[in-house]
Amino acid sequence: MKTFLALAISVPLALTFAGCIAAPVVPPTGLVYTDIQAPLTFRAEPSTKRGTASTSSILGLFAWGDGGVNAAAHNGAIHDVKQVEYEFLNVIGVYQRYTTVVYGD
Repeated sequence: MKTFLALAISVPLALTFAGCIAAPVVPPTGLVYTDIQAPLTFRAEPSTKRGTASTSSILGLFAWGDGGVNAAAHNGAIHDVKQVEYEFLNVIGVYQRYTTVVYGD
């Protein structure tokens, strides 16, 4: 019985916090609304092109999209990525969007 109780408590907690550990940056978030932008690379060089790629989620139940650097570079016709940033939008936890932004030539 103790083993079952331990599993019943630890498994949901592990699943809840699993995504919190992998993030390279933990941005400040608002309870009602969050809209932030921040760099992921420190190499700021002049560039002529900008490409974006996004992933979205509704209620944390449904998620879709390709927010990778390769997708953003492809969308901006960029062959030489010089800088990477991200944008994060959260509206009451109902809708979330994570956008990868790349700059390059």
